[in-house]
Amino acid sequence: MSYPANFCGSYLTNDVTFLLKQIEIETVDVLQRERLMQEQGIHYSQLLPQEYLPSVRYKTAFYTSVRLNKPRLAQHIASLANQLNQRERLTLVSLARAGTPIGVLLRRTLRERFNRDVPHYSISIIRDRGVDENALRYILTQHEPSGADIVFIDGWTGKGIINQELRKSVAVFNQKEKCHISSDMYVVADLCGQATVAATSEDYLIPNALLNSTINGLVSRTVLNASYLDAHDFHGCRFYREFQAEDLSLWYIDEIMAEIRQVTNIAPCATIDRVARQIRTTRFIEQLATEYQTSYLKIKPGLGEAIRVLLRRMSQVLLVQNKNSPDIEPFLTIAAEKNVPIKERKEMPYQATCIVAIVPKARGRNKTSQ
Repeated sequence: MSYPANFCGSYLTNDVTFLLKQIEIETVDVLQRERLMQEQGIHYSQLLPQEYLPSVRYKTAFYTSVRLNKPRLAQHIASLANQLNQRERLTLVSLARAGTPIGVLLRRTLRERFNRDVPHYSISIIRDRGVDENALRYILTQHEPSGADIVFIDGWTGKGIINQELRKSVAVFNQKEKCHISSDMYVVADLCGQATVAATSEDYLIPNALLNSTINGLVSRTVLNASYLDAHDFHGCRFYREFQAEDLSLWYIDEIMAEIRQVTNIAPCATIDRVARQIRTTRFIEQLATEYQTSYLKIKPGLGEAIRVLLRRMSQVLLVQNKNSPDIEPFLTIAAEKNVPIKERKEMPYQATCIVAIVPKARGRNKTSQ
C-alpha cells in the first residue's frame, strides 16, 4: 500500500510533509456548524468551519503581537531544539494545525544551530477519534521500525485533552501494530501539566495562534468524514489556494528564525510541577462549569485555546485576566467585531478563557438541514 507524501502546503518542501489528504469539502458557517454539533450530535471533525480573512484592525494587532512576543518565542524554540538535540535519533511529528509552525521552526533550528537534518511530518489527531493511524503507519515505513525516535510536537496545552487522546490512541496503536512509539509531547507552553517537555508553563501569546490557515501553510483544520475518506486514507484537509495572496506562513517562520539566530544563551526547558498544574486546571474549569452552567468541553482556558473559539466558534463570554495586557489586544479586537461580551477576572490562572455558547434552537421543521 502506498500513500502520497509530497504535500507541504505553502511551506518549503523540506520544512514539512503533511500526511493529510486534500479534499474538496464544503465549509459551513459558524452558527450552522454549532447547531449541527449541539442539536444533531455531529462530531466536529465531520464539519469544516468557514474561514474568513482577518480585518485590517485584527491583522495590525497580529503584527504587534509578533513584534512583542518573537524574542520570547525564539528563546523557547531554541530551548526545545536544544533538548531535542540530546536524542540520538529523532523524527518530528507535529500535530496539525497548531503544532505545524512550531515543528517547522524546530526543524530549521536543529538544522542551522545543531547541524541535525531531521524528518518532520504533520499529522492529524482528533478528540474522541484519536491519532491518524494511517499516518503513523506511513512514518514507520520510512524510518526505524520501532518508531522509538518519534517525538510529537504541539504549540501549547489548554486542558490537556489532546495530550490525553494522544497517549491513549498511541497505546492502542502500539498494541495493534506490535511497535513501541512513544507518546512524548514537546510543547512551547504547558499550562496544565500534561506535556512531557515544555519550554515554559506560562500563558503567553504564541503569535501563530492568532490566525487560521494563513499561518499554517494554507491548510485547514483536519477532517474525518467518511463521505470524503476511506479506511486507507489519511485524515483530510482543505488547501486554501484562494488565500494565497494573504498567506503569512513563510513570513512568520522567517521572522522567528531571524530572532532565533540572535539567541546567545539557551535556557533549559521548564521544570513544571505537573500534578499541581493538573489540579489547578481541573478546579478552575469545574468552578466555571458550575458558575456558567455549562459543560467541561465548552470551557477553553489559555490564550491559544480562547482565540480558537473566537476565530471559529460561537462564544458566550471572553474572560480576561487583565484588559490592559498587550497579549489581550487581539482578543479585544475580535471580541468587539463579533459582539462577544468581555469580563475581567483578575484571579484567573490564565490570561484568557473563552466559553463556547449554547446556541438557540432554530425555528422551523428543517432547522438543522444543510
